[in-house]
Amino acid sequence: MNVALLGAGNISNSMAAAVKGLERRGEDIFGYGVAARDLSRAQDFAEKYGFQKAYGSYEEMLQDPEVDLVYVATPHSMHYEHVKLCLEHGKPVLCEKAFTMTAWQAEEILQLAESKGLLLTEAIWTRYMPSRQIILDLIDSGIIGKVTSLSANLGYALTHVPRMTKPELAGGALLDLGVYPINFACMAFGDEIADVTAACIKWETGVDAQDSITLTFPDGRMAVLYCSMLVQSDRLGVINGDKGYIEVQNINNPEELRIFDLQRRCIRTVAVPEQINGYEYEVLSCRDALKDGRIECPEMPHKTTLQIMRLMDGLRKKWGIPEE
Repeated sequence: MNVALLGAGNISNSMAAAVKGLERRGEDIFGYGVAARDLSRAQDFAEKYGFQKAYGSYEEMLQDPEVDLVYVATPHSMHYEHVKLCLEHGKPVLCEKAFTMTAWQAEEILQLAESKGLLLTEAIWTRYMPSRQIILDLIDSGIIGKVTSLSANLGYALTHVPRMTKPELAGGALLDLGVYPINFACMAFGDEIADVTAACIKWETGVDAQDSITLTFPDGRMAVLYCSMLVQSDRLGVINGDKGYIEVQNINNPEELRIFDLQRRCIRTVAVPEQINGYEYEVLSCRDALKDGRIECPEMPHKTTLQIMRLMDGLRKKWGIPEE
């Protein structure tokens, strides 16, 4: 499978490293091409990571018949336009989160992918990681008893980054950071949400700067979530049961799981598998989906992408933040 990157920004560096790591590992996955609006930038990127081709326009790359999968790595304000462009050129797509700016954009491009029979999936990397199933297995084992609540947070000091503060770039904490605690909660408790309460503090440009979100699930379980672009947080996830609790160190890329008993003693630690950098799992899932002729990945079905986009639409509407 020849992987091509649409965009040569920071996050493309991580994906390129993962793809080349898979290539060195002997997987049938290859770093093929990268496209940027500046050809010299694409050439520098391709040389750095050993990709075969560089393109000075996205259209040129999408016209290359050797491209098997396109990773869309542009800012999320451009995802709708760029994913649509890929699909119109007949290319399967792995699109970085947030999937789009709005649910209607997500719905339109998902329908387009389905009508063309093309793979389209959201690159919310934690959904594809082995740690997801490890956490579920621990919950199901009963080691912490009956689970009724969790908490999760993600915060980085990012107000110096223009895409975070500019409304025209769909800035704010929710789409960039809050999507991770939301997905953490839904991976543990399921994607059906009964009720949502939330509050935000806005940045001077009008985007949300820090958010507090409480999700209630149909079975009565509750998730209390926090995200911020103002501060560095501990990124901790805690799943609570009547016999103890599980701490997930770094919900954005779990590093270690710690199980505590009712006396708050750590009774067990669980390491997560060694990884290239965490991006490889979504690429492997796309490869398997393409081999099987599927248009979505089981780790992040289209239905779930839409549910979470609609949830975030509702929050932004409640907070008085324009969709575009």
